[in-house]
Amino acid sequence: MAFSSVQFLFIFLPLALAVYYVLPKAARNAVLCLFSLILFGWSGLRGAALLLGVAALNWLGGLALARTARKRGLLALLVAADLGVLCLFKYAGFAAESVNRLFPGLLPVLAPALPLGISFYLFAAIGYCADVAAGRVQACRSPVRFFVFLAFFGHGPSGPIVRYGQQAPQLDPRAESRRVTAERFCYGIKRFLFGLSKKVLLADQLALIYQRATSVPAQTLPAPILVLGYTAFMLQLYFDFSGYSDMAIGIGCFFGLDLPENFDYPYLAQSIGEYWRRWHISLSSWFRDYLYIPLGGSRCGTARTCRNLVIVFVLTGLWHGAAWQYVVFGLLHGLILCVERLGLRDLLAKLPALVRHLYMLVVLWATLVIFGAPGLGQGLAALGGILRWQNGEPGYTLAAFADAKLLWLLAAGVLLCGPVQALFPRLKEALNARKAPGPAMTAGLLVLFFFSLMRVTAGTYNAFIYFQF
Repeated sequence: MAFSSVQFLFIFLPLALAVYYVLPKAARNAVLCLFSLILFGWSGLRGAALLLGVAALNWLGGLALARTARKRGLLALLVAADLGVLCLFKYAGFAAESVNRLFPGLLPVLAPALPLGISFYLFAAIGYCADVAAGRVQACRSPVRFFVFLAFFGHGPSGPIVRYGQQAPQLDPRAESRRVTAERFCYGIKRFLFGLSKKVLLADQLALIYQRATSVPAQTLPAPILVLGYTAFMLQLYFDFSGYSDMAIGIGCFFGLDLPENFDYPYLAQSIGEYWRRWHISLSSWFRDYLYIPLGGSRCGTARTCRNLVIVFVLTGLWHGAAWQYVVFGLLHGLILCVERLGLRDLLAKLPALVRHLYMLVVLWATLVIFGAPGLGQGLAALGGILRWQNGEPGYTLAAFADAKLLWLLAAGVLLCGPVQALFPRLKEALNARKAPGPAMTAGLLVLFFFSLMRVTAGTYNAFIYFQF
């Protein structure tokens, strides 16, 4: 049940809000647990059962970590259990297929359905156990509060990845930090509508260009079409992911839970290092705090620092999906960050800001071609075709991949992913202000909501017609 679906917008969310505010405060965490289970169960009862098992394991594990003197061994067991679950459901099939390419038929290929949000809540659970073991937080004694922290339906399916230390003060429904004022609720509406419009008005439409461009072998397409398709993908990726994060933050405000910001206009960065400080901030900071720093971070020599960067970013790439193009994407970013650290960063600092920005965009776009392709071979073929500026086969015209409306939306996406906000700082400040929108912004939000609903209901109608006939 996507946040942008009719079921969520008109049934699930209104019902959750009604039940939450009708019942007394003492019952409100239980309400969030119930509706979170419903949302996860909607995508599969086995996934919901797995979530309950993971929550129970890590809640009990946290209590045990708080009491035992042998924290390191118990923490290792808990992390191994969480990673084992993740590897079984997300990476077992990929690993078996990779081995079978070298030794055909050696391993059975497991293909269990991937439970909703598994990468997000397992990383949150690992971070919680690590923080308890290190004494940074106290173990949570309430299983209900722990489940709200781990699997609240606002962030559980698509992030951001939450930290228990940030969430703990708000998990008590009677706490002052949990109180929802009219201004806080209206700010939540603003963030939710921004996210909804990013998702349905921009991301879903730009995805049409990308899907058409990747439905044809890269070797047959002219280079301009490949550039168009993967530029659309780069923008679609941002508006889709940041849109979900905005909606999550808005939903959190409805229930008195402040979720961390996850994006800070990453396409305005002037280096790949800065890009990762702005993109999917909760994931980047998680890898920094729970992997990069424990490996030694940048406190060791240059060689070990580069090794640590490569390890972290290979795993970051693999986190995004179980396929070789994600591994290569992560490896490339790790190597690029090593080059920046070895001297390129100092060289870039001497160049004009525009040149630094263009460097980041070109490097990021080239690696996203590999990331966004249907497979590693297709990604390399697409990148090679662009570098050679191939003519492709005759018959492929621009009109077959993007009409005038989609091209206008692509141009709007280019402007709205950061340039407009950078050119008009007061507009950026108004968009990000943690307060209720004024009259002008309210009018704009109503317009966005109207057009977003048109897209949502049109998609539902088309799906209904498809299944009926």
